[in-house]
Amino acid sequence: MGSHYRVSAIWVVILAMWAIETTSFGTWALSVSSIYDALKSHGLPMGLLPEGVNHFKLSDDGKFEAYLEQPCNAKFESEFHYDRNVSGELGVGYIRNLTGVSAQDLFLWFPVKGVRVDIPNSGIIYFDVGVVYKQFSASLFEKPRICDTSAHPNGLIKKLKRILQYPFTHGKKDARDDVM
Repeated sequence: MGSHYRVSAIWVVILAMWAIETTSFGTWALSVSSIYDALKSHGLPMGLLPEGVNHFKLSDDGKFEAYLEQPCNAKFESEFHYDRNVSGELGVGYIRNLTGVSAQDLFLWFPVKGVRVDIPNSGIIYFDVGVVYKQFSASLFEKPRICDTSAHPNGLIKKLKRILQYPFTHGKKDARDDVM
């Protein structure tokens, strides 16, 4: 009879350890179904990342990596550029150590280093672009935006080069023929 109680006690301990493990924050953070759900569960708007995130990783310490199909731009009040890989550290009401996101102000692009919202929510979202925090209405970021891949800065430069080269190469079989 004493061994029966020991076996029962061992099962109770095993079940208790399993229950603690499966309800801990670390496991919870890893079990969110999408990066958008992870943002929402941390008090952040889901539209901080555009549509097209096809894979993401979230560790128990809040570090995340999101992988887009390709680099792209999304228009809010300002234009935002997303690299193919976006990473940072997610916490309640903030993302810090953010990489892979840039914001355009006038004609210049600035890396976005972090994002935060007030808790309780004031309706304002703040983007750390290094020297200043840019403020936007949080409602702009409620839903993930469709991302425009043709507006990517590198793509625009390539298009401009092709346009500028067109008059010089149009109608020629090979531009190297003129050198000889």
